[in-house]
Amino acid sequence: MKAIVFTQYGSPDVLELKEVPKPAPKDSELLIRVHASSVNSWDWEYLNGTPFINRFMFGLLKPKRGKQRLGADIAGTVEATGRHVTRFQPGDEVFGDLWSNWGGFAEYACAHETALQPKPENSTFEEAAAVPQAGVLALQGIRKAGQLEPGNKVLINGAGGGVGTFAIQLAKLSGVEVTGVDASHKLDFVRSVGADHVIDYAKEDFTITGKRYELIIDCQNFRSMFGNRRALRPGGTYAMVGGSIPRVYQLWFLNFLAMLTRDDRKLCLVADGPNKGLGDLKEHMEAGELSPIIDRTYRLSEVPAALRYFGEGRHKGKIAITMDS
Repeated sequence: MKAIVFTQYGSPDVLELKEVPKPAPKDSELLIRVHASSVNSWDWEYLNGTPFINRFMFGLLKPKRGKQRLGADIAGTVEATGRHVTRFQPGDEVFGDLWSNWGGFAEYACAHETALQPKPENSTFEEAAAVPQAGVLALQGIRKAGQLEPGNKVLINGAGGGVGTFAIQLAKLSGVEVTGVDASHKLDFVRSVGADHVIDYAKEDFTITGKRYELIIDCQNFRSMFGNRRALRPGGTYAMVGGSIPRVYQLWFLNFLAMLTRDDRKLCLVADGPNKGLGDLKEHMEAGELSPIIDRTYRLSEVPAALRYFGEGRHKGKIAITMDS
């Protein structure tokens, strides 16, 4: 089978399309014929070997053997099942996040049956593949606030990316007022997705305007953590998607201080694990309440170009990868 492989960290130039052995499923795994995948920030970080702490999992100086594949999101058809699999059978259409295995940029992949859900009936494979990682992170970020009420104010920093576009749509289901923050060339797009207000991050710092929010979902993590907390209303929640280790320590430290001062504003790290809530996203899609937004679609052989485009930061929504020639 064909797969994208890399044996050293670096730019998309180190990626190669190679013939590799077709995987065989373990007892609780499925063998999936992959029809589509999508690009996430973790693919970019994994490729570049950043942050450095990731190298302790994937290889200190270069990717370990068995850890030389990118691609977490997949949508495809079950081709074979391990003997302990009970949820699926050959021919079923599925989607999910292979974060623990990777290898989604390939014609075939294996995954534990619990990592997958039936593909939404009203979606294409490309649309389904755009959902698992970004959609789940957005849903988990929304849920950090508990029950949002109509009229609540939500701010999404990095609203024009994959997580941001899902977060806008999910937040609007609760009738809240959404402010989207991103680069100037994405603001019209962010408004078209459903944001009520938009902010050009280069011209305005949302943490010093005096406006307060019940929930901030931060996909970019470039404002001061003290500033992020300042932009919360009493009882509000800040949900950080990704972020460096120093910023995680800052978040924990401020939470510790909040306990001492009885400050009820919460600072949360969105790290509940892959695929948690994927079934709920499937229901939202089938109900017509959630639509993946795909900027561009590339073929498997064009994955290096797809990663270059992602690295430029110009994409709006998601970048899909199709296995079709």
